[in-house]
Amino acid sequence: MGSLFLEGLVLQASLIFALGAQNIFVLEAGLKRQHHLMISFVCFICDLTLILLGVAGAATFFTYYPGVKVFIGVLGVSFLFFYGMSKLFSDTSVLKISGDPIKTTLKRSVILAMTFSILNPHAYLDAFILIGGFSSKYDSLQDRIILGLGAGVYSGIWFLILSSLSAVMKPILEHPIRMKMIMSVAGVALIVLSGKLGIDVLGWIGIDFESHLRYSVAYPTSPGSIFTSILF
Repeated sequence: MGSLFLEGLVLQASLIFALGAQNIFVLEAGLKRQHHLMISFVCFICDLTLILLGVAGAATFFTYYPGVKVFIGVLGVSFLFFYGMSKLFSDTSVLKISGDPIKTTLKRSVILAMTFSILNPHAYLDAFILIGGFSSKYDSLQDRIILGLGAGVYSGIWFLILSSLSAVMKPILEHPIRMKMIMSVAGVALIVLSGKLGIDVLGWIGIDFESHLRYSVAYPTSPGSIFTSILF
């Protein structure tokens, strides 16, 4: 159980490092000290909800349809690998947080946090395709939920760090070499995960092939039908 939770933590840690719109919004709120804790909490709840839907819904669907599971697994391996490579060779330009602080109401802050979290294509890609697809290698729904909880908890930790320690992190984020090191670590982690998932996908393909082979041997009719049954 602990290893599954940790696996979810590591997976989400490697995915959430990118300074996308949601992260920059949380970072700005922390720098301006405007409802930053509430914004972090809202972003955490939104991410956790999407992740749990991904591991419970999408992964269950993949379990009942193994062909789709293999297809999504191949996509997940490809995306994790190329996304990791893009982090390794990314242009870490200096992050600039500009503009004078403007007072924002709590209601507006919550709405903006939900907007950046829900109306974000990358959030669905991470929750449903990457985390949901990655968790589908576990047949038990409980195992997938634990992995999802690990990923969701890391989101909460990450947002809390961004909003609360933004002033401390600003020199790091504005230093291209240090930022390059952070992105490189995340890239290596994603590539390692892609290899791990790739091994699992090969195992899924082998299991499907063996099941078709056993069926064809148990019910032989003709050489042509045996060949057909193995292929399809």
